[in-house]
Amino acid sequence: MPVVHVDKEEFYKALGKEYSTDEFSELCFDFGLELEEDTSEKELAIREVGTIKAEGLSEKPILKIEIPANRYDLLCHEGISRAFLIFQGKAKPPTYKVVDPKDGQIQITVKSETAQIRPHVVGAILRDISFNEKNYSNFIELQEKLHINLCRKRTLVAIGTHDLDTLKPPFTYEALPPKSIKFAPLNQPKEYDGEELMKFYEADKHIGKFLHIIRDSPVYPVIYDTNRVVCSLPPIINGDHSKITLNTKNVFIECTATDLTKAKIVLNTIVTMFSEYCAEPFTIEPVEVIYPDGKICTYPDLSPRFIKVKADYINACIGVMLTSSEIITYLNRMALSAKLVNEAELSVEIPPTRADILHACDVMEDVAIAHGFNNIPKKTLKIINSTGKALPINKLSDLVRKEIALSGWSEVLPLILCSHDENFAYLNKKDDNSTAVKLENPKTLEYQVVRSSLLPGILKTVRENKKHALPIKVFEVSDIVLKDDSLERKTRNERHVCAIYCAKVSGFELIHGLVNRLMDMLNVKLVSVNGDDVGYYIKESENPTYFPNRCADIFLRRSSKSSSIVTSKIGNFGILHPNVLEKFEIMYPCSVVEFNLEEFI
Repeated sequence: MPVVHVDKEEFYKALGKEYSTDEFSELCFDFGLELEEDTSEKELAIREVGTIKAEGLSEKPILKIEIPANRYDLLCHEGISRAFLIFQGKAKPPTYKVVDPKDGQIQITVKSETAQIRPHVVGAILRDISFNEKNYSNFIELQEKLHINLCRKRTLVAIGTHDLDTLKPPFTYEALPPKSIKFAPLNQPKEYDGEELMKFYEADKHIGKFLHIIRDSPVYPVIYDTNRVVCSLPPIINGDHSKITLNTKNVFIECTATDLTKAKIVLNTIVTMFSEYCAEPFTIEPVEVIYPDGKICTYPDLSPRFIKVKADYINACIGVMLTSSEIITYLNRMALSAKLVNEAELSVEIPPTRADILHACDVMEDVAIAHGFNNIPKKTLKIINSTGKALPINKLSDLVRKEIALSGWSEVLPLILCSHDENFAYLNKKDDNSTAVKLENPKTLEYQVVRSSLLPGILKTVRENKKHALPIKVFEVSDIVLKDDSLERKTRNERHVCAIYCAKVSGFELIHGLVNRLMDMLNVKLVSVNGDDVGYYIKESENPTYFPNRCADIFLRRSSKSSSIVTSKIGNFGILHPNVLEKFEIMYPCSVVEFNLEEFI
């Protein structure tokens, strides 16, 4: 989880109180956070100043606070201090306002070419902002935290912040060939085109790790102002022309993205956190985005969302008996407004800072935090004592594994995914489109379907180990997956056992002997084909996977719940067809058995 570093002195000043380390740690716990470290003045005094500077540490005490990964509003000093003040009842949640533009509506026109690489852009203006060294540092750090966390290292969203007074709106968002983009990147005096920029930042430890996102694309995304001044080359770097300084008064924020939802969350987080430093606190100017199809969207959208939650649900989940008014009070401490819809239901207003609240369970969690986990009464659960045991199929599988291993065979565990050809064509089978579960978007040709037989994995194991001394005797007891429209998920697992004997001779009699041994162990006797006795029998069959006249099906005759006799085919065994061996690059004859274990449960 992300760890936010805040200046201890400034943070306690914002909270209006000095805390001991234990007191602040308790406050963090009460709010659902964790104080990872307090680098107090006493601890820092022990170290030499030279050591501190050499290690890149601050000479001032720092509080290192661990934040939940979904609380984007707590990734900076401003967000944490604001949340703590509201939690303690010392402040009320601010009201964020999107105000009319001061100097005319600022627009970003999106070109159609951006769809090839990074199709979305959102923006906003922080007008008449006042920066100092501390909040400027927080502003930059929040962007970095968001880039690492929500933006997934800039792959989903890239943030660009600019001094609006150095640019001339309206802006255009384009995607151009690398050679046609030329500008001076941030803190660099020289201009580079797109290709030169990639080479220049290859060795840069900070920027270099983002180059792969667009490097191989035929076009790079770029944002221009009306004078064709480059604002940024997302997601790599901003232009030096519009860089922000402590003297910046008007900040233009743009976020380009492959995920529009994430872009809106990132934009809302930045503007809600730092609009408090505007001349009129918590006001934000909108930016219009004009898409290639003529659609116009205005950002940011700071309108609240509403979720209806039942009071009984909250009480049942937490294990308390709170009244609706108490729940509303607790929600207010978490910066959530709520009102009664009726006696049993509340309507909760979700501010734009709380993108993490999606369902009623998220509201319930905030009530639990505000109430205090340590204040939840302990109860003895009414549970019937029971003893755990293995599922019958797993217990049977272990017995079968042990028996085959004692017979001199080695167990293997191949992957459950295989290629379409390995599951069908390599086994001389045709795909009937009703057996195997296929991956909709496989990343490689090697993993296209979920195996409907254990045989492909066993054969690939033999292929990769054919340098070993003969004979090769391996087996597997594991699941296959089959389509089944009668079930809700349309598939079912089936536990199979499969064994192979590979040597200079076929070893058919050894496989046949293994079948007989397993049936003896399972206490299933051999019966005649035409009789009515309960047991198993084998019958010659024609199976394209096996050599002609060297294959047999295994049938199981057993009593059903209604006392009638049921006969089912559970598997087969035989000598593999030469074409199958050739496809799997095996040069020696092989005998194989595979059957369904679940029929014995």
